[in-house]
Amino acid sequence: MNALVSPSDTLRSALTELLDGLPPKQAAGAVERLIANYRGRTPTDAPILRDRADVAAYAAYRMPATFEAVRTALDAFAAAVPTWTPGSHVDVGGGTGAATWAVSATWDGTRPVTVLDWAEPALALGRELAAANPALRDAHWQRARIGAALTLDPVDLVTVSYVLNELAGPDRAALVDAAASAAQAVVIVEAGTPDGYARVIEARDRLVRAGFHVAAPCPHSAACPIVPGSDWCHFSARVSRSSLHRQVKGGSLPYEDEKFSYVAATRLPADPAPARVVRRPQIRKGQVILDLCEADEQLRRTTVTKRHGDLYKAARDSDWGDPWPPADA
Repeated sequence: MNALVSPSDTLRSALTELLDGLPPKQAAGAVERLIANYRGRTPTDAPILRDRADVAAYAAYRMPATFEAVRTALDAFAAAVPTWTPGSHVDVGGGTGAATWAVSATWDGTRPVTVLDWAEPALALGRELAAANPALRDAHWQRARIGAALTLDPVDLVTVSYVLNELAGPDRAALVDAAASAAQAVVIVEAGTPDGYARVIEARDRLVRAGFHVAAPCPHSAACPIVPGSDWCHFSARVSRSSLHRQVKGGSLPYEDEKFSYVAATRLPADPAPARVVRRPQIRKGQVILDLCEADEQLRRTTVTKRHGDLYKAARDSDWGDPWPPADA
């Protein structure tokens, strides 16, 4: 890949080429139907993506958002383990492989990559798209049932993105346990909804019980301080809208914000953030209000004012999901 071209731009170009020849109305109709199915209750033995038209439309609509959410989670994880680079990667339930693109955007170089998914059309299309990314040209695309029967060979990194919502409770538990048994690091991303957060917390607890410690977003591996049912922890990634996004949603803005929840856990030595900004900072005259999850297992609101000097400047530049305080503040 040309170093001047970002992986996200390369992915978008590949997706644009993919949609060439697919009538816009057919693509939009497929996306609307698939979103309705995706948000419903889908048995694990009934793939949502049935054929190439389904997969092409849904990939164009969802891959950029999944890529940005997973890359944001991986960036936070990489900051906590800065000297580590995964030597191998398995993406469970990866479909067309958005998470593999995010991994290749986070760490340079090539590594053995395997994408596991039940939907053969998704795997075929993911393989086709991966030809545009040198880091993924030798990736292995394998059909597998994701659930209690899943077994994984030893691997450095396992990613599981937007998959747990499609599984029943026992299958979710089995998947997380299989990842914990096989991997040095596990990164799980779900929709940034109360239900998505609940699934992430369930997975987080299983990983901690399996001997992992949390590298991100939490600054600790103790129980989440959020009272169940009172709130949920989630973050946001900015996603440029394609013409298909605008057509399906009828929106005029050139971007949208993908809300997601995640956990990145590892058996490796890690240095989590001292605290994490868990809400969008409130910038007011002469002050910035930050909602933080802190290392002493508490949620706190702190106000940074002009009298804090450089820290105030850092607060004004801070964003939802950032570590606090910045390392250079």
